[in-house]
Amino acid sequence: MRLTLRVWRQRDAGAPGAMTTYEVDGISEDMSFLEMLDTLNERLILDGEDPVAFDHDCREGICGACSLVINGDAHGPERTTTCQLHMRSFADGDSIDVEPWRAAAFPVVKDLVVDRSAFDRIIQSGGYVSVPTGSAPEAHATPVPKADADHAFENAECIGCGACVAACPNGSAMLFTAAKVNHLNVLPQGAPERESRVLDMVATMDAEGFGGCTLAGECATACPKGIPLPSITAMNKEWLRATRKGRKS
Repeated sequence: MRLTLRVWRQRDAGAPGAMTTYEVDGISEDMSFLEMLDTLNERLILDGEDPVAFDHDCREGICGACSLVINGDAHGPERTTTCQLHMRSFADGDSIDVEPWRAAAFPVVKDLVVDRSAFDRIIQSGGYVSVPTGSAPEAHATPVPKADADHAFENAECIGCGACVAACPNGSAMLFTAAKVNHLNVLPQGAPERESRVLDMVATMDAEGFGGCTLAGECATACPKGIPLPSITAMNKEWLRATRKGRKS
C-alpha cells in the first residue's frame, strides 16, 4: 500500500504546530497503525530527520497509551485502540490525517503526544479503597449481587485512554470519571469512601479544565472498551446522593 499521511508536528508545548505531509510506501495491510508509523519513523531517522513522537506501550489494547485522532475519529475508523487498528481498514492511495487528542486539559507535549496526567489526578483524588491491615478476609465472606458485580466489571474495563474526551464536542471527562467512580461505589469494598469519592473526583475533574457534559453520546461511541453512556447517569445519581447526605449531616 502507498499512503499519504498528514501528521501534526509540534516541537514542544510552547511552539506552534502544523500538519506535515509524508508519503509512505510498502505498507502491508496486516500492519497495525503504529507499525505503519514505525515504518515512517525509520525512514525519517535514516534521512536525518526528527521522528514523529507518539505514545505507545503494550500495543495489545490494554494500557490506553496509543492516543491518536485518525481522520477526525478518536482511535480511527474502527471501535478499538489505535494499536489494534490495522491498515486493512484503509485502501491503497488513501490520505490519512493523524492528530493528537484535542482538549484543553490534554496539552500537547510533542507532535502526537499529549499530557494526560489530569486523569491521574482525578484517580488520586478518590479512586481507591480502604484496606485494613491483617490477614486477607475470606473470599466469600462478603457476597456481591451478580448485577452489582457485572456493573463494576463493566466500568472497570476503562483503560483511561482519553478517547471519550477527544470525541466529546465539549472535551468532557464525564465518562472516564463515571467509570472510575461506579466500579468502586457499587462494591462493598468501596463503601467507606462512597460519598467522598464521587464528590472529590468530580470536583477534581472540573478543576482540571474539562468541559461540561451535555450527553452528546460521542464519548460512549468512541470508547474502545464500550463503557456505556448510562454510566454517567449512575455517577450523577451518586453525586446527588452524596450532596443530599452532606446537607443532612
